[in-house]
Amino acid sequence: MERYNLPAHWLGRPYYSLDAWFKQEYGCKIYKIALDAGFTCPNRDGRLDSRGCIFCSVGGSGEFAARGSSIDVQLKQGLSLFGEKKTGSRFLAYFQAYTNTYGPLDYLENIYSEALSHPDIMGISIATRPDCLSLEILELLTSLKARYAPKVIWVELGLQTIHEDTACYIRRGYPLSVFTSAMTDLVNHDIPVIVHLILGLPGENEDRILQTVDYINSLSPFGVKLQLLHILKGTDLAKEYEAGKIEVFSKEAYVTLLSKCLTYLSQDIVIHRLTGDGPKDLTLAPYWSLHKREVLNSLHKYLKENHLFQGKLFVEDHSLF
Repeated sequence: MERYNLPAHWLGRPYYSLDAWFKQEYGCKIYKIALDAGFTCPNRDGRLDSRGCIFCSVGGSGEFAARGSSIDVQLKQGLSLFGEKKTGSRFLAYFQAYTNTYGPLDYLENIYSEALSHPDIMGISIATRPDCLSLEILELLTSLKARYAPKVIWVELGLQTIHEDTACYIRRGYPLSVFTSAMTDLVNHDIPVIVHLILGLPGENEDRILQTVDYINSLSPFGVKLQLLHILKGTDLAKEYEAGKIEVFSKEAYVTLLSKCLTYLSQDIVIHRLTGDGPKDLTLAPYWSLHKREVLNSLHKYLKENHLFQGKLFVEDHSLF
């Protein structure tokens, strides 16, 4: 891959990984600790719907989150999982389960501050919805950034797709204009954003997915998560799958599509995720997704054999969108 003169800070990979960004900024590997702060979601509590998104499990995408009576207890529980071999390492607290800005302002301040105050935590990442970011919340995040500098505060937003028909099918619950507005507000408050995109949603062919990638390029977010659609037991998506109404990718098809997405993605955007895996006991399909290392190895091999890398086909004027 050297003949393409890829950026040295990519550390030899054909894309700009989060691990490379961490090592560039902090000189070491950073580990994530997923947290469950007891939130719900407007798509579940009746404000918008009571069923949740079609792919979302009862854990609110937080099946791997630590459990405990407080953020401090959960952090201790999460830190203990890494063992003594990770002594001296630093950690990112990831507020993962459900919608992590959907609560009273004083509660949000307490839990974020509790995580940011921990000496081993270098920052927090907050998974939420673009329709749950009021001005008061944005001002709180700005205040916390100043109070706990140089620790980081990131926000993760679930876009999934730009196409309104697909968004309606998955019960996302907000139009694209709401996402665009939230992105603008976060950028204006100097808060880095990681955008979530799901590959393999029903009705989404390659052209439609690349249009979403190009839209993401136009926003210039800090990072992106390219998430494989995986089907979890107990979800409405599982019912559709078991009824034969939808199909899932083979590993080979996913690797090919993922590689194409990477080639169209700006080299300035940090890749936070390249696949997706649910808990083994909940995963209905595709079962190959549970072997994450094999998926990544297959991706790296495909990129190398086909002389592909992030941004190879990136178009500055965003002509796809």
